[in-house]
Amino acid sequence: MTTDPVPIPAATVVIFRDRAGAPPELLMVERSAAMVFAGGAMVFPGGRIDPGDHALAAELELDDDGPARVAAVRESIEEAGVGPGVTPGDATTIARLRAMLHDGATMGAALDAVGASFDPDVLVPFSRWLPLGMRARIFDTLFYLTRMPEGAPEPSVDATENSRLVWTTAAAMLGEADAGRATIIFPTRRNLERLALFGDYDAAVVQARAHAIRAITPWFEERDGVRHLRIPDDQGYPVTAEPADTVRRA
Repeated sequence: MTTDPVPIPAATVVIFRDRAGAPPELLMVERSAAMVFAGGAMVFPGGRIDPGDHALAAELELDDDGPARVAAVRESIEEAGVGPGVTPGDATTIARLRAMLHDGATMGAALDAVGASFDPDVLVPFSRWLPLGMRARIFDTLFYLTRMPEGAPEPSVDATENSRLVWTTAAAMLGEADAGRATIIFPTRRNLERLALFGDYDAAVVQARAHAIRAITPWFEERDGVRHLRIPDDQGYPVTAEPADTVRRA
């Protein structure tokens, strides 16, 4: 009998940029093709929760998801050069933070060194994904929503874990994937379909707060003789099943 690997706690942040009279743009990065997990796929900035994230969350006396909030912002700084909730959030400060984080500093130590602070309340919980049945790595990932900070520097790719960075609408990225010009894995596709429902950031927050966060663990189910990968139908997702032969898993 085989057992699943132990889930790795992780966090992801969906950064919105509202546009007048047009759907909001979302910040996404393309994972380097050599990465073991989701290599070559388009994803939102994020990654595993580190011990330093737990330490800062404890220092700030944050709630249970505090380490995930710290990790989401830290990963956003590392991968995209954007620091939601970080004050000051100017280009110089974020660049210094990014350099220190890339050199191995913890988020808390980096903030102290540049005299910056962190407000975790800018992040709004959106979903939690815990796919099982993976052979290599399983991530237990909390997704958060936030706005692109006012006065923040233009995002830039880190060119290590990621090879490309784009602002895109949810619908446009789904179109790119359907045309074969981009790769998205199953959780990202479902989240993009949900994000495509919203005309702006505030609408996304309203819907997110209407659904209690619980782990979404997809499962296989036969439908009319066709095997599908399914998710619950009460979590705000407009598409809850996909034929198994079209699914891209990490």
